[in-house]
Amino acid sequence: MATNQQRREAAKRKLERQLDRRKEQRKRRQQIGIGVTAVSVLVIAGIVVWIVSSNGADTTDAAASSSSAAPTPTEVQIPTQRTAAAKRTTALPNPTTCDFKADTTGKAPKKVNLPDGKNVPSTGTVNVTLKSTAGDIPLTLDRALAPCAVQSFISLAKQNFYNDTMCHRLGTEGLQMLQCGDPSATGDPTQDGQGGPGYTMPDEAFPEIKYGRGILAMAKTSAPNSGGSQFFMVYGNAEGLPPDYSVFGTIGDEGLKVLDAVAKAGIANPNPQDGTGAPTKQVKFTGVTVQ
Repeated sequence: MATNQQRREAAKRKLERQLDRRKEQRKRRQQIGIGVTAVSVLVIAGIVVWIVSSNGADTTDAAASSSSAAPTPTEVQIPTQRTAAAKRTTALPNPTTCDFKADTTGKAPKKVNLPDGKNVPSTGTVNVTLKSTAGDIPLTLDRALAPCAVQSFISLAKQNFYNDTMCHRLGTEGLQMLQCGDPSATGDPTQDGQGGPGYTMPDEAFPEIKYGRGILAMAKTSAPNSGGSQFFMVYGNAEGLPPDYSVFGTIGDEGLKVLDAVAKAGIANPNPQDGTGAPTKQVKFTGVTVQ
C-alpha cells in the first residue's frame, strides 16, 4: 500500500503533467492565432488591391476589359443599311444603241464576240446569279440605268467569259467593294486589273448616282468610255467616290452575306499604294446563270 509520501509525489507529478499540457495547449493556440492573423492581413490587403484596381480609371485590368469589348483595329466595320439605287430623271430611248468598240490595249486572254449594240432594250430587269467558290451572289441588272452595261454583261455571261475568273481586288476601308471581271487576274495586286474582253463600252453614268451597300457598278480606267468586263460590288461604304462609274444593278441579300464574309476574312496581299488587294477568302466564279 502506498504511503502518504508516495501519494503526494504521485499527485505532484500528475499536476506537473497537467500544467505542461495546458502550457503546450496555450502555445499551440498562440501559434494558430498568429497564422490566422497573417492570413487575415493578406486577405484584407488583397481586397483593398481589388477595390482599387476595379475603380481605377487607368488600371491594367480595366484596360484589358475595355480592349476586349472594343473592336480590334483590323476588324472590318460594315454598315447594314442598303443604299437606294439612283433613278434617271429622264428615261433613255427604248430601244437604244450601244457603241461597243474593239480594244487591243488591254489583256484579253479569252476571245469573245462583241455584244449586239443595236436595238438594245432600256427597260426591264434581268436576274443573274454569280456562282463562286465563296457562295452564290444573286444580282438584279437594271436596263433603265445602264442598258449597254447590262447588254455586255449578259453577252459575256452567255459566252462563259466569267467562268474560272477570280475577283482580284478587295477594299475594306474608304471604298468597301469587291472588284471582279479581269480574265488575267492571278492575285498579284501590281498586275491585276488590266484585263478585259477585247472591247470597250460607252459610259452610262449620271449625276444622281449614289454608291453604297448593295450597288453594282462598272469599273473602268480614268479615260472616258473605257469600261469592259470588270465590275465592282459595293458591300459597304463608298465615301468620296464620284458618280463616274455606271451603275447597272443591285446585289441580293444572300450575295451581300457572301461579300461580308469575304471582307471580314481580310486582304491577303495589300497594295502599298491604296491598301486594296486580292481577298484572303478567294472568290472564283464557277458559272453565271441568266434568268
